[in-house]
Amino acid sequence: MTKTAAKKRSLVFFLVPNFSMLPFSAAIEALRIANRMLGYEAYSWRLASTDGQQVVSSSGIGLEVNSSLADERKYLGGESRPSMVLVCSGVYVEDFSNKSVNAWLREAYNRGVAIGSLCTGAHVLAQAGLLNGKRCAIHWENLPGFAEAYPQAEVYADLYEIDSNIYTCAGGTASLDMMLNLIDQDFGETLVNSVCEQALTDRVRGPHDRQRLPLRARLGVQNSKVLSIIELMENNLSEPLSLLEIADSADLSRRQIERLFRQEMGRSPARYYLEIRLDRARHLLVQSSMPVVEVAVACGFVSASHFSKCYRELYNRSPQQERADRKLMVPAAAAAR
Repeated sequence: MTKTAAKKRSLVFFLVPNFSMLPFSAAIEALRIANRMLGYEAYSWRLASTDGQQVVSSSGIGLEVNSSLADERKYLGGESRPSMVLVCSGVYVEDFSNKSVNAWLREAYNRGVAIGSLCTGAHVLAQAGLLNGKRCAIHWENLPGFAEAYPQAEVYADLYEIDSNIYTCAGGTASLDMMLNLIDQDFGETLVNSVCEQALTDRVRGPHDRQRLPLRARLGVQNSKVLSIIELMENNLSEPLSLLEIADSADLSRRQIERLFRQEMGRSPARYYLEIRLDRARHLLVQSSMPVVEVAVACGFVSASHFSKCYRELYNRSPQQERADRKLMVPAAAAAR
């Protein structure tokens, strides 16, 4: 895009019930600060919802919106057509399904409007069929369920992805980085640096920067051999490796690996491997509608009964109870959609 002082861009933030405030506010603030630094309203925005009514965020804060889905569909054919639509969601996004929203997003995209998502909004874009064969990003906690539900999308644990006029980010402060990329496209690095100084952030992260802390910091483990084995385990959850295969890959004996894990992790490597597979299963149970038997297979269990036994031993509840408890947590407003 041509970088010019007269450039303007209009955005629609479509709010899904239980959207996350942090990525939403970070995106808005980046644009507001850019306007202030430029001295004119280069970026304008409005908030929209399905019915034009207030939307309550996951933190319980409700926001009034400017338009409804019906309004936005009318705007596509006139001067109020936006440059970009960003779907803002958060927890319980798997429960949101609206065919009219899907149709609106497809129509907007076909008319040349950039389509994007914040946090878990990639779920909504995938429902609309906009992520087939496209690179996309989503919050690491939601990635397993998303990957199982939408295998046609190329999902990555990146901060954000831009592919064919589709922008997706992982949420949190990653939305700031994605907006800074947009500002850089429009006005260049000087303005980006000014926005960063105002926002008290000392660097712009790239799209492929990691979402989570490095294993060393996350687990408090310093032994490089243990860390490499854990990384190998995390990359092979659906088809678990045998301890012999892990030993060959790490160039260690089985006995050495057993001793290292007892020292560093306080448990056997087999036990640790089982726990991270069950953690993956827990995410799938609460973030997808996959049958329990499919969750078991996706996490490397040969039978649903063995999976249920292991799950109950670790979490003191069955997979079915986990899913039932998750449904009880869905706010009434979300359940009534």
